[in-house]
Amino acid sequence: MKKIGIVGGIGWRSTVEYYSEICRRADECHAERKQTGAPSTPEIVIESLDVARSVALHGRDGDDESWHGFDEYHRGAFRRLEVAGAELAVMASNTPHHRFDEIVRGLGMQTISLLDAAAGECARIGARRVLILGWPLTMRSQKFREAFGKHGVELSGPKDEAAREKTIELIAELERGREKGAAVRLGRIVRASWGFRQEPVVCLACTRLRLAFPAFTAQPSFKYGGVTYVNTSSAHIAAVLKAVGIQQLKSVGIQQERASPAARECRAGLER
Repeated sequence: MKKIGIVGGIGWRSTVEYYSEICRRADECHAERKQTGAPSTPEIVIESLDVARSVALHGRDGDDESWHGFDEYHRGAFRRLEVAGAELAVMASNTPHHRFDEIVRGLGMQTISLLDAAAGECARIGARRVLILGWPLTMRSQKFREAFGKHGVELSGPKDEAAREKTIELIAELERGREKGAAVRLGRIVRASWGFRQEPVVCLACTRLRLAFPAFTAQPSFKYGGVTYVNTSSAHIAAVLKAVGIQQLKSVGIQQERASPAARECRAGLER
């Protein structure tokens, strides 16, 4: 089994999620296959970065040179993972994938892009138009749009400034642990931003946003309140598991929400 490297710390909660989910699925795979003895888990090495430094190194749109410090900071983490023996590596964060191709250029080990994993999940469930919600850079990123486009998926962020601001406010609330009512608030943002006749498909491109749906944190995609959500982190983790030979034996569909009052409120709002 390949040794996995994780560039983490940006943020630390998603780093914990990647580590715990990889180990949990290894245990589940062992049980599903009715194997005896201790379950085999992949070796994992983590390089944890300073999120404040990462943000401070952000460059300017359209100016590649301004991103040099950012690219080098994250590339250095990948190189240290490589020295530590990692054979496959990932970044446990959405926003740095705005510069993924530049960061991993010249590395000798396998890397898996969150963008390819999330776009692949969108294609798998038949989504052709997807609304992306996350931090400002993520929502406006042309790199994200290009990566999804390679999978035949048209990606767009909220066109309404108020919807973008409400998304950022909601992320901040979730970071402070205020999860009550978050799914309903997110549904309202979707209603204000979705301009197509089909049922909305939303890419949760921030690890905090998935906390609005505590019952679905491990699912690559799920339905809630008449909206299909794609969890980028879970799709990315699933791609890592597949690459190291830990696969779910049962086929996975889109998990449905229970008929909770909050889900019904979200659905009713979409049908108005």
